[in-house]
Amino acid sequence: MARKNGIAELGEVMQLAFVPPDFMAAVKHWTEIMGVGPFFLMEGIHLEDMRYKGQPTEAVFDLALAYWGDVQIELIRPRDNHPSIYSGEYAEVGGGLHHVCILVDDIEEAYDVCREQGAKIVIEGSLGDSQVIYVDPGSGPGGLVEILQQGEGGPGLFAMIKDAGKDWDGSDPLRSL
Repeated sequence: MARKNGIAELGEVMQLAFVPPDFMAAVKHWTEIMGVGPFFLMEGIHLEDMRYKGQPTEAVFDLALAYWGDVQIELIRPRDNHPSIYSGEYAEVGGGLHHVCILVDDIEEAYDVCREQGAKIVIEGSLGDSQVIYVDPGSGPGGLVEILQQGEGGPGLFAMIKDAGKDWDGSDPLRSL
C-alpha cells in the first residue's frame, strides 16, 4: 500500500467541534435553531496518558455529541484551566469552529503522516481502547485536526447517537450518557 501524502488523505471529516463560551446556550442554539439533536452528554472526561505539547496534563472536560445528517457536531465544555487545547491559545476562536475530526484505522500511520507534513501534535491520549491525537497543521486556532482511532465500542456509540437524531421530535435535547 502506498504511503498517504497529506493529512486529508487519512480520512474524511466526520465531525465539526466547538468550544462555546456558553455551553448551554450553544446546546439551545443547535437544538432549537438548527434542529440538530438530541445531544448526548459525557461528563468529566480525562484522557489516559493525556499530554499537551508533550507534557502530562490533568485537563478535564465535558462533551456533547449529536448528528446533523452524517456530520457529527461536538460541543465541548472545559472543566478546569489545566493546559489543553480547550484553554489558552487554541481556545481563542470566539465560539467558532475549534477543530474537525477524522477517523483512522491506524493511529501510528497518522502520527507518521503528521510528522511528514510538519503538523504539531498538541494533545494526545486514550480513552479506553480508543486513541486520539489533535494536531495543528500550521493554521493556528480553529484549524486543529482531531485524529481518532476508535476502540471497540466507538462505532456502536456513534451509531446510537446518529440513530437517535433520525426521528427526533425535539424532546429531551440534552441526554446524559
